Amino acid sequence: MHQPHVVGAGMTRFAAHDRPLAELFGEAAVSALDDASLGTDAIEAFYLGNAMGGQIENASHLAPQLASHIGLAGIPCQRFEDACATSSNAFKHAVQAVESGRHDAVLVGGVERCTPETGLDTAEMTTQFATAMHELYEQPVGLSFPGVFGLLTDRHMHEYGTTEEQLAEVAVKNHFHGSLNPDAQHGREITVEEVLDSPVVASPFRLYDCCPFSDGASAVVVANESVAETARDQGADEPIAVQGVGHATDVVPIADKVDPGATQAARDAAEQAYDAAGIGPGDVDVVELHDCFTGAEILATEALGFFEAGEGGPAAAEGRTRLGGELPVNPSGGLKAKGHPIGATGTAQIVELVTQLRGAAGERQVEDAQVGLAHNLGGDTATTLVSVLEAGA
Repeated sequence: MHQPHVVGAGMTRFAAHDRPLAELFGEAAVSALDDASLGTDAIEAFYLGNAMGGQIENASHLAPQLASHIGLAGIPCQRFEDACATSSNAFKHAVQAVESGRHDAVLVGGVERCTPETGLDTAEMTTQFATAMHELYEQPVGLSFPGVFGLLTDRHMHEYGTTEEQLAEVAVKNHFHGSLNPDAQHGREITVEEVLDSPVVASPFRLYDCCPFSDGASAVVVANESVAETARDQGADEPIAVQGVGHATDVVPIADKVDPGATQAARDAAEQAYDAAGIGPGDVDVVELHDCFTGAEILATEALGFFEAGEGGPAAAEGRTRLGGELPVNPSGGLKAKGHPIGATGTAQIVELVTQLRGAAGERQVEDAQVGLAHNLGGDTATTLVSVLEAGA
C-alpha cells in the first residue's frame, strides 16, 4: 500500500463567470500542476467531478473533452456524478488508485457553471438542482433543496431548541471568513440583523441562510510517496498526506429516513475516515464542511462528532467554530460565502485544507493546523464523503 499525498492544488475564484467550462477547468488544473511542479507527462489518470453538464452545458462526455483541452488525452479519464458530492467521490477514487499502486499520480477536480451566465435563471436552475431528489416522491410535489434542508433544520429546532439567531450566527461567521478569502464569491461581512431581516426562502431559512449559485473550478494532484518527493525536490510546497476517506449512503427519499436530523450518512462516513486515519474528532484542527444552508452546518458539526446533539447551534453562537475559536469551521467562507459550483465544491474543500495545513492561508490561517477534515454531501443527505488530511506525514 502506498501513502497518497496531495502535491498540488489550484482553483478559480468562485463567482459568475462568462467563460466556457473548459477554460474554467483549465485554469484550475494548470494551477494545480504548477503548484506540484509537475508537467502533464507525470499524470497517469484524470478523474473529473461534474454533476450537471448534460442538463446545463448539453455536454455529458466531459472528461475526455477537458482532458484534450489541457493536454491529457491518452490516459484513463472518467467523469463522476454524485450531486453536490461529485468531486469528493472523484477524489476518493484518485486516493484509492494511488493507494493501491494502480497509478502514481492522478489529476482530480471539478467544474460547474450554475449562474445566469449559463442562460438559466434562478427558478430554472433550482429545477435542475432538484433532479438530485427522488423523481417519484419528491420532485412532483415541488420539493427543492431549501425545502429539504428546511425540513431537517425544523426538526432539529423542534428537538433541541436551535434558534433562528443561531442559524444567523453561522451565516455571519462564514461571511466574515469569506471576507478574508480572495477566491470567495461573497467577501462582504453581514450582521445577524441583516440575516433575520432578509426574505424567507423556505422556513426557517431566509435569503442569507442559503448558499449562492456559483461558477468555478478546482483541482488537486494526488500522488504516491515517490512522486511527492520528486515534486518537493523540484520546488513544490509541502505535500499533504491523505490519511483516510469515508463514503456512506443514506436512504432515499427523505420521508424514509429513520432520523432525518441525524444525517446518518455523515456519521457513517466520518467513522470510516476516523478509523482509517487512526484519529477521533478531538484531533481535528480545521474543518471544511458542506454548509449549503446554515442549518446544514449545525447538523454536520454534530454528525461529525465535534459537538453533542443539540450543541451545534449554541457552539456557533458562542464563536467556538469561528477563526480563533476551539475548532474553526469553513475558514474559506464555506459554500455560504465562498460559493457552491456543484462539481467543484468537493475538491475546493481539499484545496482549502491543503492551503491551511501548509500554513499558507494568510489572514484566515488557522493557527498550528496539522489535521484537517473535509465533509461533502450530495442530494438530500443521501451521499456523504469525509476526508482526513495531515501535514508532515
